This record gives sequence, structure tokens and C-alpha cells, in this order.
Amino acid sequence: MEWALLGILVLAVLWMVVVYNRLVALRAEADQAWADVDVQLRQRHDLIPNLVETVKGAAGHERGTLEAVVQARNAAVAARGPEAQAAAENALSASLGRLFALSEAYPSLQANQNFRDLQGQLQGVEDRLAAARRFFNNAVAEFNAAIQQVPAVFIAGRLGFRARPFFELSGEERARMAEPPAVRF
Repeated sequence: MEWALLGILVLAVLWMVVVYNRLVALRAEADQAWADVDVQLRQRHDLIPNLVETVKGAAGHERGTLEAVVQARNAAVAARGPEAQAAAENALSASLGRLFALSEAYPSLQANQNFRDLQGQLQGVEDRLAAARRFFNNAVAEFNAAIQQVPAVFIAGRLGFRARPFFELSGEERARMAEPPAVRF
């Protein structure tokens, strides 16, 4: 009887260790995925001042649009955590969209090689950011599912594992992404 009780206790402890280690690994994967998103966001933030300065040279009287981009960038740099970062980045994307729409009204800006280079670099960062965001959201989905599944659900909360938020697009950005790109010749 004592051996059976000891065996059950050992199995319970081993089960808890296995579940705990799996949750720690999934949490670490989500942390790493967030770090990848953060790197892409920093690259995006670093390009924006150069872009604003380039536009300022060709369309400096569009001060309101330029200031909105700078303010949105500063808010995005200061945001912490996926939820706050997502909201700030959505606002930044909207202001950048207005900036690029403004650029179409200025042929000299469209002809500016520096502007086109920066626009291309920003597009590359946006593509990498989208991939990093997908990877992060996948890692978060796996982690959130793991802490809600039996048997982990019985101990995850007690061990401090909480569901994490996704890094989601705003409704406006989703609508923009659903539209086919405009091709002009």
C-alpha cells in the first residue's frame, strides 16, 4: 500500500514537471516571437524620421500630416506589450498611409530617389513585420491553447501561466490589406 501511494505521488510529480516544462517552452517561444516582432518594429521606427525629412523637403507645407506621422511614431516607440503596441502601430500605419497618399500629389517627391528607396525599405520591413506578427500570433495561440487544455488547465493558473493577447490588425488595416493593390502605369 505504501509503495502504491509512493508510486502515485512520483507519477503526479513527474506529470507536473512535464506539463510545467512544456508550458515554459511555449512561453519562451512566444517571448522569442515577440522579440522578433520588436526588432522589425524598431527598424520601422528608425526609417520613419528619414522618410519625414525627405517629404519635408518636397512638401514641407503639409506640416499637419508630417506632425501626425512623427507623433504616431513617438507613441509607437513608447508603447509596451502586444496590445498597446498593436494600437500604436495601427495608428502609425494609418498616418503613414496618409503620408504616402500625400506623396502621390507631388510628382517631385515621386521622382526623388531617396524617397523611393526609403519607401522600398519600409515595404521590406512591413513584409518582415507581417511574417513576424504571424509567427508571434501562432506562438501565442499554441501557448494559450496549451494552458487551456487538460491536463495543464488544472495547474497552469496556479503556476502563474496566463493567456496572452494577440498582436492584431485594426479593422481599418484589415480592410486595407483585403483590397487588391492599385497598379498604375
